[in-house]
Amino acid sequence: MVKKPAILTAMRKPALFAVLRAVSRLRKPMLQSEQTFRVNTVFLTAALSLLLILTLNGCKAKAPPNTVDSLEDLPGKTIGALSGSPSARLVDDMGTVRLFADGEEMISSLLAGNVDCLVAESTFAEEITLDASGVRILDETLLEYDISYAVARENKTLLAAVNNALTELDRNGTLEGLRDKYYMGERYEYVPPENIAKHPGSLILAIAPDTPPNSFIGADGEYEGIDIDISRALCDYLGVELIIEEFQAGELITAVRYGKADLALDWLPGDGEELVNLSNSYAQISQSIIVRR
Repeated sequence: MVKKPAILTAMRKPALFAVLRAVSRLRKPMLQSEQTFRVNTVFLTAALSLLLILTLNGCKAKAPPNTVDSLEDLPGKTIGALSGSPSARLVDDMGTVRLFADGEEMISSLLAGNVDCLVAESTFAEEITLDASGVRILDETLLEYDISYAVARENKTLLAAVNNALTELDRNGTLEGLRDKYYMGERYEYVPPENIAKHPGSLILAIAPDTPPNSFIGADGEYEGIDIDISRALCDYLGVELIIEEFQAGELITAVRYGKADLALDWLPGDGEELVNLSNSYAQISQSIIVRR
């Protein structure tokens, strides 16, 4: 048998019921007030959240209208390009050039209206605009040109050897595989041949290592890019060691002419290519123009 508390035992039943009814009447408004407070708090929080969203959207600067619809619109404009890239050199005399460290910074600046357009190598342009809304690539390109080795005019033997190697690399699929890897994003790994005889000597390749996807320095500090891999394959075929030397972009042709390098890549049309011999082409480069929608 459960023993009742003394206070309840001492109280008469009518009095006890009266107290309980009074407590019940007192608690009911309190519960209602608490529930009302909770409901009001929920609605207030939702309203403040909506107000914050609307305020932020209202404060967000709208991108200015596009002012570049064709190549003819470039002169006098503010043009963005990757620092050290061929793109930056190509537009140097077209307008005001702003240089950026990476593609994300380039796109952000374009959308903010800090530049009128961007110029970038086509593969890189497609990469940085893939997930970027509010931008597009013009159908008209700034420039298209072939990639060839620059070889000193007096070194016709080397020119012939390079062309023979490029022909074989094209025949066995190496050139196509490397083009697909760097320009199309396909999986391909170059495997050095086992049946090529090694010869004493080396070839010095002059590059400007800030021209992705042609020549650049990877995260591990090693040289990478289609120019690097094709040059390694070329030297493997010839059986000689590849030595890579860095030069300023405008000094690549000069390095070959004056014997500082045997071969040069990453040069641009107008760098003095008429002063050297050029090998067969193994790829084509195009420079794209990125604008706001």
